[in-house]
Amino acid sequence: MSEPLPAALQQIKDDFRDLEVRDRLQLLLEFSQELPELPERYSEHPDLFEQVVECQSPVFIFVEVDDSDIVHLYATAPREAPTTRGFASILAQGLAGLTVAEVLAVPDDYPSDLGLTEAVSPLRIRGMTALLGRAKRQIREKTAA
Repeated sequence: MSEPLPAALQQIKDDFRDLEVRDRLQLLLEFSQELPELPERYSEHPDLFEQVVECQSPVFIFVEVDDSDIVHLYATAPREAPTTRGFASILAQGLAGLTVAEVLAVPDDYPSDLGLTEAVSPLRIRGMTALLGRAKRQIREKTAA
């Protein structure tokens, strides 16, 4: 049996699953408008961010693990790429405040569980899956050091 999802990710999943397929895209667009701004300390350092090449639009992520083992995911994606921005926003918001162990326990197929596979192309779901995978890899690298 797998671990239960962290509350924020479960809530996001439930919010999507409670909607008709056509309305799920609207919710994804709402998430795209809520992608958190980068903290000032990172806005001048694009070199720290890793491009997620599996995404159809240019999206860059950077994961920070603080002294309390809390994960912070930062992402940039163009406003004209709302699907990609929405996926990045879901992860930035859903992973916010979680511990390293909680993030690493998130199922790799979480993006497929949102019920968006009927609304967006498999390529886009693959992009979000890659976003999650990159975040986990960055966490492993930072915590192994």
